[in-house]
Amino acid sequence: MKNRVFFAFGVFVALFFLSSAVTVAYAAPKYSFKLGHAVQETHPYHLGAMKFKEIVERETDGDVEIKLFPNNQLGSGERDLIEGMQLGTVDLVVSSTGPMGGFEKKFMLFDFPFLFRDKEHAYKVLDGPVGQYVMGLLEKKGIKGLAWYENGFRNFTNSKKAVETPEDVEGLKLRTMENKVHMAIWRALGADPTPMAWGELFTALQQGVVDGQENPVPIIYTSKLYEVQKYLAMTGHVFSPSMILIGKRQFDGMPEDYRRIFLDAAQESAVYERSEITRMENEQVDKLKELGMVVTYPDKAAFLEKTKPVYDQYRGELGKDGDLLDRIIETK
Repeated sequence: MKNRVFFAFGVFVALFFLSSAVTVAYAAPKYSFKLGHAVQETHPYHLGAMKFKEIVERETDGDVEIKLFPNNQLGSGERDLIEGMQLGTVDLVVSSTGPMGGFEKKFMLFDFPFLFRDKEHAYKVLDGPVGQYVMGLLEKKGIKGLAWYENGFRNFTNSKKAVETPEDVEGLKLRTMENKVHMAIWRALGADPTPMAWGELFTALQQGVVDGQENPVPIIYTSKLYEVQKYLAMTGHVFSPSMILIGKRQFDGMPEDYRRIFLDAAQESAVYERSEITRMENEQVDKLKELGMVVTYPDKAAFLEKTKPVYDQYRGELGKDGDLLDRIIETK
């Protein structure tokens, strides 16, 4: 009889600990967030988001879950994703600054042509007082900036002809983001800029609705634009910063230690994302040549000269912060 009691007690204890272990293993996270972006899983945006997810989930011991939604699964473009974040249907977004001018005018600051000399110049500005000031302006829009990613320097593709000079751009119809500074750049060069959601671009190029578009090399390559574009001009006309963002309500709703984990994870993932962008740029131009694209390296000085009126046209819209342009240019 005694043996039976001990056996029953042993079974009970074993079941209790097994049950506890299962409960711990399958405990639901305290916070679950949806992170969306507009590009493919092979693009550095997604790689950076994966790194961010990995760090956050590890450092919070699984209390925070980040679900990734690439390829516009949560919206029809970056502007749509950002609006979704304001509405609360999207929690986190990786986006270029291109659409941000529609939410906060000061983001136009980064869209002026040939503003940054090279990537080191851009990083110094973005990670310094100017970049942190501009990112902080989003908080009044219900958005918290976590860190600066990048999308690289923007270059121009088209299906009509090789581009060597500004005159070669004249008359071409090209897709741009819904960004008035970007559109002004191409008008100054004699092109016909047409704002269009990213999700509509490939079909528009395929059907000849537009002749070309402008984007960094990794976007051109990972989106397979070489299938519908013959010519790539390495104009580097605009450096395209991007950001990892979170809804301010979601951010403020977490404990302070988790907020710090988010900020640290974003910074660490930004270093990784930038390195991936640079690596891909260096590799993918040659791959695009192998895939049949004709690549040219125009004289940037001639393009800069033609686009100088854009500075006069839009500097005033920055208001009292117009001097930030000079601070960027003068940054060593």
